[in-house]
Amino acid sequence: MDSVRYSRQILFEPIGTTGQQALQDAHILVIGLGALGSQITEQCVRAGVGHLSIVDRDYVDYSNLQRQTLYHEQDAEQGLPKAVAAHQHLRAINQSVQIDAYIEDVSPAFLTQFKQVDVIIDATDNFDIRFIVNDFAYQQQIPWIYGACVGSYGLSYTFLPNETPCLHCLMQKILLGGATCDTAGIIAPAVSQVVVWQMTELLKILTKQYDALRGTLISTDLWKNEIAEVRVQSLKDPACPCCSSHATHPYLQADNQLKTAILCGRDTVQLRMNQRENWSLAQFAETLQGQNYTQNDYLIRIEAKPYKLVVFQDGRVFVHGTKDVLTAKKLYYQYF
Repeated sequence: MDSVRYSRQILFEPIGTTGQQALQDAHILVIGLGALGSQITEQCVRAGVGHLSIVDRDYVDYSNLQRQTLYHEQDAEQGLPKAVAAHQHLRAINQSVQIDAYIEDVSPAFLTQFKQVDVIIDATDNFDIRFIVNDFAYQQQIPWIYGACVGSYGLSYTFLPNETPCLHCLMQKILLGGATCDTAGIIAPAVSQVVVWQMTELLKILTKQYDALRGTLISTDLWKNEIAEVRVQSLKDPACPCCSSHATHPYLQADNQLKTAILCGRDTVQLRMNQRENWSLAQFAETLQGQNYTQNDYLIRIEAKPYKLVVFQDGRVFVHGTKDVLTAKKLYYQYF
């Protein structure tokens, strides 16, 4: 442990030398490397969290740079996957941290390799993935920290298996979603406020100071100067399919259907298959001879005006230029 590098953090009595060692020994999974994830991962490597697994399905776009503080203009110009760009920048900040980066869309099968992580950080922007994470975390008894922001509004809650209600319980009583950055925009301070909540709770969990955890669902609207906290323990559902003693974890049951998701703020539909056999990005490129496309080591971009398709190594496809799922599926089936 580098006691000089982390000296100011060690001087903070609740952490101290013992807590700093606990951070160094920890392994966390950060899902999503956009506005929340880019700030959280940077704070983690600066704090000396020893092992980060980071995952994101997207690549850096110029519209990200307003709030996704880890990325540079060159990342957007090159169309680097966020996982690749984040890995590069985080390693430049702290080379002693182990960072495993994944260009993936989170699925039940993907999560099985993370049964031993200490905490999962939610930095994604859709509830399909959050419900999968919720089921996995409660099945494996892993704390996870929810965060969301849109406009000037931010929200966070810390889920503790066997203690707190899960996301499914809360969604039966509280509306946690609605507007998106696509419809309401977003300002960077709202992102930073949610990061403050998530990162502080993370430090408390990793240093095993559970009594210091907030224990509430917290939200704020920075523009309206409003903040609220709600105790939600009573919302725990004894018959919940995700967290009760009779849980079946339904969101971990994968199928082979084509999955679609409208990406926040991107006028884009993502399509993916849960299972892919004999898939090769290089072989797919061979089928595009004579068409207008560019490629790098991680993805292929196809111009299909007025749309653009981006094909990733893991078989996912972004269809830019539409939010209509049917239109996106038609384009998908033209190429696959």
